[in-house]
Amino acid sequence: MLPGLEAVINPILLYTLLGVGGLGVLLALPREKVNPQAIGALIAAAGFGGIFLALGLKAGSNHPGLFFYLFALIALGSGLRVITHPKPVYSALYFIMTVLSSSALFLMLGAEFMAFALIIIYAGAILITYLFVIMLATQAPSEEDLETLSEYDAYSREPAMATAVGFAVLALLTGMMAKGAAELAPSGGLRQSEALLTELPGKAIDALDRHGVFDGGALVRPDKTQAAELIDPVHRVIMLEVKDAEALRRLFERSPLAASLLGSEERVAALKAGSVNAGDRIEVKLPADVVVSSVDGVGWDLIAKHPMGLELAGVILLMAMLGAVVLARKQIEMGEAEKLDRVRSRGGEASGVAGARSAGSGGMAGAMAGSAGGGGGAA
Repeated sequence: MLPGLEAVINPILLYTLLGVGGLGVLLALPREKVNPQAIGALIAAAGFGGIFLALGLKAGSNHPGLFFYLFALIALGSGLRVITHPKPVYSALYFIMTVLSSSALFLMLGAEFMAFALIIIYAGAILITYLFVIMLATQAPSEEDLETLSEYDAYSREPAMATAVGFAVLALLTGMMAKGAAELAPSGGLRQSEALLTELPGKAIDALDRHGVFDGGALVRPDKTQAAELIDPVHRVIMLEVKDAEALRRLFERSPLAASLLGSEERVAALKAGSVNAGDRIEVKLPADVVVSSVDGVGWDLIAKHPMGLELAGVILLMAMLGAVVLARKQIEMGEAEKLDRVRSRGGEASGVAGARSAGSGGMAGAMAGSAGGGGGAA
């Protein structure tokens, strides 16, 4: 039925274990009366553990390493706590653990850009904003008192429907990926990393320089525009011009590392026989560390194939930054104006109180003077 999926796991076993995992997640979701979260977590762990076991037995000696299982278990467990924890702040923290463990899995696959983009975008931007909204909009209850939580935080609204839809989508995506992988045509061209060697020749030249190939002036060091035409990405060699044959022979004798890149014993014999002269071109192997990473590939695709999108994203981000600066400046100016108005109002109140006090004291003095005059007349 699914030949691509049959190569890694029995489809019937996979979907059965997914159903067991879905049942465990359904029981683990928070509910109002009976809340068997521990039982649900154990059933979900049994289902996903069975999938891991079946995948490992099918892979045999080609099974992934320990770190894959470790990060996968952390991602699954943290993801389960994201949707089952009654407190949104803790759910957000568990989601950060899910993002970090998923990034570690991307890193193990060699997708460095996806790993760091996942951390920067989700853990570094979206979740921080989410946590600020939670902290400003809600009041944290005590550890024991869950009654103060809102109903939509404390209990799952539609646990059965949510679990059914989620695991149906998971099963559908699993089948689509397996079917698509089996129908992929074999790649007849170069891999992107090999093809990009001609577009990024500076990597090859810098690596050869680090290995001492250009020491002593034996070979002409081409500039990066010339090196792009001299690189053969299929055989991972570059054609370099001999500048000094005697210096090249000394380089063979002095630097074993450079000699391993410059050629074989036949090349050494040709040098000793004097058949290699200045101006000749020889093949030089590219070092093993000359590789094009996924970050290089993404950067090249963005610049070479999607420059307009990259420029528009830069303009939008610049406008957002300027808008934030303008809003912050307005807030500061409004705050200063409020302070000035308060100072003025307080100054007016103080002057009014002082005037009232002076008027009151003047009235009292007049009354005392009048009473004194009345007493003198009586005398």
